[in-house]
Amino acid sequence: MRLHRLTITAFGPFAATEEVDFDALCAAGLFLLHGPTGAGKTSVLDAVCYALYGAVPGARQSPGATLRSDHAPVGTPTEIGLDLTVGGRRLEIVRRPAQLRPKKRTKGFTTEKAQTWLREYDAESGTWRALSRSHQEIGEEIGQLLGMSRDQFCQVVLLPQGDFARFLRADAEARGKLLGKLFDTRRFAAVEERLAELRRAAEHRVRAGDDRLLAVAQRLAQEAGDRTASSPGNRTAPPLDNLTSSPLPELRPGEAGFAGAVLEWAAVIRTGAHEWSDITESALTAAESRASAARQALDAERELAALQQRFAETRRRAEALEEQRSEHERARAGLERFHKAELVAPALSLRAEAEQAHRSATTEYARTRTLLPTGLTDAGAEQLAALEGNLRQELGALDAARRAEHRDAEITAERADLDRQARADDEVLQEAADWLAGWESRRGALQDRIEAAQEAATRAEQLAGQLDPARRRLDAARSRDSLEAAASEAGRHLNSAREHANTAHEHWLDLRGRRLAGMAAELAARLVDGEPCAVCGSAAHPGPALATDGHVDPAVEDAALEAYRNAVEARGRAEREHAAIRERHAAARAAAGESSVAELAALTERLDREHAEARRVAAGTHAAREALGRAEREYEGRLTAQREAERRVAARTSRRDALEREQSALQVELSRARGGASSVAERATQLADRAGRLAEAAEAVRAVDTTALRLKEADGRLASAAFRAGFDTPEAAADALLTDTGRRVLQHRLDDWRAEAAAVADRLAEPQARAAADHPPARTEDAEAAHDAAERALRDASSAATTARSRRTELARLSRLAEAEVRGLGPVREEHDRVARLAALTAGTSTDNERRMRLESYVLAARLEQVAAAATVRLQRMSSGRYALVHSDARTGGQRRSGLGLQVIDAWTGSARDTSTLSGGETFFASLALALGLADVVTDEAGGVRLDTLFIDEGFGSLDDQTLDEVLDVLDSLRERDRSVGIVSHVADLRRRIPTQLEIVKDRHGSAIRQGTQGSP
Repeated sequence: MRLHRLTITAFGPFAATEEVDFDALCAAGLFLLHGPTGAGKTSVLDAVCYALYGAVPGARQSPGATLRSDHAPVGTPTEIGLDLTVGGRRLEIVRRPAQLRPKKRTKGFTTEKAQTWLREYDAESGTWRALSRSHQEIGEEIGQLLGMSRDQFCQVVLLPQGDFARFLRADAEARGKLLGKLFDTRRFAAVEERLAELRRAAEHRVRAGDDRLLAVAQRLAQEAGDRTASSPGNRTAPPLDNLTSSPLPELRPGEAGFAGAVLEWAAVIRTGAHEWSDITESALTAAESRASAARQALDAERELAALQQRFAETRRRAEALEEQRSEHERARAGLERFHKAELVAPALSLRAEAEQAHRSATTEYARTRTLLPTGLTDAGAEQLAALEGNLRQELGALDAARRAEHRDAEITAERADLDRQARADDEVLQEAADWLAGWESRRGALQDRIEAAQEAATRAEQLAGQLDPARRRLDAARSRDSLEAAASEAGRHLNSAREHANTAHEHWLDLRGRRLAGMAAELAARLVDGEPCAVCGSAAHPGPALATDGHVDPAVEDAALEAYRNAVEARGRAEREHAAIRERHAAARAAAGESSVAELAALTERLDREHAEARRVAAGTHAAREALGRAEREYEGRLTAQREAERRVAARTSRRDALEREQSALQVELSRARGGASSVAERATQLADRAGRLAEAAEAVRAVDTTALRLKEADGRLASAAFRAGFDTPEAAADALLTDTGRRVLQHRLDDWRAEAAAVADRLAEPQARAAADHPPARTEDAEAAHDAAERALRDASSAATTARSRRTELARLSRLAEAEVRGLGPVREEHDRVARLAALTAGTSTDNERRMRLESYVLAARLEQVAAAATVRLQRMSSGRYALVHSDARTGGQRRSGLGLQVIDAWTGSARDTSTLSGGETFFASLALALGLADVVTDEAGGVRLDTLFIDEGFGSLDDQTLDEVLDVLDSLRERDRSVGIVSHVADLRRRIPTQLEIVKDRHGSAIRQGTQGSP
């Protein structure tokens, strides 16, 4: 990286625009940046840092600090510009920080956002090319080219000596923080943290596995100790606690041997559970035998009680049967009469049916007579049937007329549909004719629109070619007018500077002549009695010359000479400024011509307006072509629709003629078939109604005659059947009949009585019941009490056995679960041990890490060793071979970790001692050597970016002359690597030793920069 030019405006202590030509400074290899305290020496370095990174060094970036100069005029914006070469590219960076500016329309101030510009110089064209105005893009571009962060840049380019003196005396932790920022060892710290996270995760998994194993052990303890096999009703089974209860292992989770102790303890309680289960099984077998005997005794007593109760109940049922015997006999007699009357029931049913049919036929005959014409009310069945046949024949002849009538309706509907189609086609033909009539004019208009858009596109291109030159001429005219006034002002300033220089020259010459005229008196003033004269050599001075009025003192002459030199310098600046403005004015005038700004502005506005209009019209080319395409497609569609409509009109005309002829013939036929009716269907309905009434009347006459005959026959059959069944009259037989429900009730009564009688007889004849009745009453309550006691004992024994089996099964399952947990925990514990060893090793807490050095500290120690080696090369030259810096990884005492120690070896004594024992001057050149060595290592670390310019800030006042010469020799040797070094100092002796200087001059109106070589006029 090589700096070329720095421009500072309204920044820090600088009120106006100041420029630093680094090319001239760096040509000497070593230059001095000096000035009084507070003038702004460090602000020049801040400006370089701000131009590159958009921020000043961190130590001076205090909260609330502003970069704008308090001396700057209100309208002058704060701006930093830096021209540099980096990565083989010539770049220019211009930055403006966020700042207040006056509002344009109202009073007060508004905050203007920060702005950044980046340009690159094109060597082929000799022009600057804009690259970006984005803060982020420019920051990424510069950071990538430099290869270092702002902190690294401030540490290796703007070498702060106070920081390195502190670094030289700092402890390991402070050195680690600085080196960590410079060499970016965050990835190694991330490795430490990652291993720590893996260790914590593995430790968590081990702890979780131990917790799960402990939970299983606790469940084993609960299963073994909470249940008991003893019960109030079973005194033979011992409690489980006497066999299997055993305390949990005393080892805690995480301790060595915990898993083995849990497995051993589980085996002990599992064996006790097996023994207790066998005991409860034996007790269960004995309880089952006692319960079986008690159950058999209870069954015998219950059977005796049941037989005794059965015999007593049978005696009661026999007595109840005797009480119901009279009712049984009456029911039996009624049922016998019903069975006789059943023989007459068919005749009774036939007579009732015949009577009902005759009444229905008589009623229907009376109804049908009212529907017949007057002359047919007394007609017989044969006459009515003959009239019906005649009407049926006439009705059959109407089928053909129905088909004709249906066809007539179809033709009417089809003709109506043809009329609708004709109207639709007429509309299509009319619409097509109207649209096609205007086709030629429409197509012509669309083609004209396309041609106009194409001409506008051509016109837009021509105007675009005229617009850019017009804008450049307008800008040049504005610059020309503004520079014309500036040139006049610069001319007046140049004349004034020339007059002032001439006046100062004349004044100096006058004073010099007057001093030379009085030189004898000046020499005489230096004579001392007894000492030889510098002119004649005489020791006697009889008549020394005396000073006359108007004698000029040497200080006065020197002041006049200095004023003259300043005037000459001011005249030169005015000449250069005037020449530059005139050159710019001539270039602007050549570019703008003789036209005024108003004329060029009007021309530019007109071209801009015409160009925008032409672009707007040209933008419709595509739309115009699409509109023409749509119109042509619609034209083809209209023609096709017109031809199709004409074809349908011709076909429809012939079809309508055929339908009219067919419909005329059908209407003649229908007129004959309808008679007086309005339609064939109505005529058919009339005939069908008449035929139906005649058929109903004929059928009613026949039904009356038939039912009367059947009724007479039924009366004769009923009288004969009643006599044969033993009844005096048919009415008596009808009274003896029962309904189905009544018959079933009587039959059920008889069947129930006979069944009960048979059951009672059978039970009274049972020998077991008779024998049980002779025994004493059964004692079932005593047997039940003995049985309940045996059952309770059996349940208790069964519960104990079930508990024992369940516990044995559960303990076996939990033991297998514990074994599985132990097997699964083995690999997890091995991984934890491995990760824990690595994490402890990288964290510096492992016993294997003898020096308790963290991984990041180890990497930084290697970097520090490189820095110490690079610094020693220069330190030995500065100290005449006496001192050398070495890295030390020894512990600093107590339990503190090692790795970042720094010692100085004194060749005069041959011993190594701490860097804090160096004197002030020794500390300065040791820290300077350390800073230069660190700059070399960081540069290599950053990818070998070439750093052609370095700045060293203060510290030279503590050196004696010899050491200062040696330090300057070392700095001057950096030119061997084509480097230039800028020393920032206010030490007066350095102005004599370093001829190329950059002076910062301050006054109450702000600081200014003067650049030049010592002794130049």
